[in-house]
Order: sequence, then C-alpha cells, then structure tokens
Amino acid sequence: WGTLVFFRGAGLREGRPTDPGLETTAALIARVQAGDASAREQLVARYLPLLRRWAHGRLPAHARGLLETGDLVQITLVRALNQIDSFVPRREGAFLAYLRRTLMNQLRNEVRRSVHDPDREVAADHPDEAPTLLEQMIDRDVIDAYEAGLERLPERLQEAVILSLEFGISHRDLAEIIGCPSANAARMVVSRALVKLARAMDEER
Repeated sequence: WGTLVFFRGAGLREGRPTDPGLETTAALIARVQAGDASAREQLVARYLPLLRRWAHGRLPAHARGLLETGDLVQITLVRALNQIDSFVPRREGAFLAYLRRTLMNQLRNEVRRSVHDPDREVAADHPDEAPTLLEQMIDRDVIDAYEAGLERLPERLQEAVILSLEFGISHRDLAEIIGCPSANAARMVVSRALVKLARAMDEER
C-alpha cells in the first residue's frame, strides 16, 4: 500500500459534520430539499473548506487557465446543490463522497480540455503552479488505477477509503459516519477496504 499514503488528505477540522451540536448533513439536505435557503448556506459553509483543502494542487499546471481549482470547487457545489432533490443520503459520509466524485469528474474534464487546447493560457505566478507532492511522487497510471479500483468497491467501502485516506477522518468519527459500533470496527473496515482496493488496483495496472 506504499503509494496509497500519498492520497492522504489534510483531515477534517473546522465544521466537520460529526462535531457535537452540529446538525447532521442528512437533516440539512432535507431542509434544502424543502426550500430552506439558510440550510443551503450552511451546507456550503460546511463543505466548501473541506473540498478546497482536498482539491488544492490536484489540477495539473498545464490544465490551469482561466479556471482555477477554487473555481471548480464552487462549480461542483453549485451543481450538487442544484441536483440535490434527487440525492438520498444513505449515511452521513455519503454527501462528502458524492461531492468528491463530482469534483474529480470536473478535474478530469478540465484536464481533457487542456489536452485538446494546447494554446490554452496557463495562469502565472500562482501558488498552485509548483508540482504537488502527489504530482511528484505518484505516476498518473497509479492514480488512474486507484480511481478505477475505488469504483469497484462497494459504496460503503468506497466511503471508508475516501473519508479515512483522503480526508483524514479519525476512526472514531468514521465509525459514527459509516455506522460502525466502535473506532476499532471502523479501523477494520478501512483495513478490509484497502486490501480490496490494492487487489483491484493490481488488476487495473
């Protein structure tokens, strides 16, 4: 699993869905679906910082032009909220996993557009311009295999990998999110998911 450590995210800090006293994401989504504008604003405030941290530096330099990573994050949130009537939150982590998947598709689209537009202007003097650790250490084939392998996992295991490995959620919080009785049980779910993911990646490469 050596290469997988480079997918690890910064973790959840402010506004994490499992903080005591915070309304659950499912409850907020229900309010948004009922037309509550304040709930919509709360969802944006909760997930925008998380997505920005996750997405930082993931758009390759050659694909950056008029649109920056921050713009793609906002586009992702707007699109997700515009389609939220059809979203059914099965678990607390499902919405974050859904946003991550939607944002990944946006990033892929930008990369494809940059390939077909070689004269595209690249933003200069931007802090994102330097290659990220991810870009330096992981071959694109590994990233593609990771994404393909992830898609082959059951939804609950996908969420366990994404929330633990990429967003850095603790096993204690993960247990609450994916419905495990304890932090140790959540740790076992993550371990099982990583074994399955590693096998799937080997088959994809």
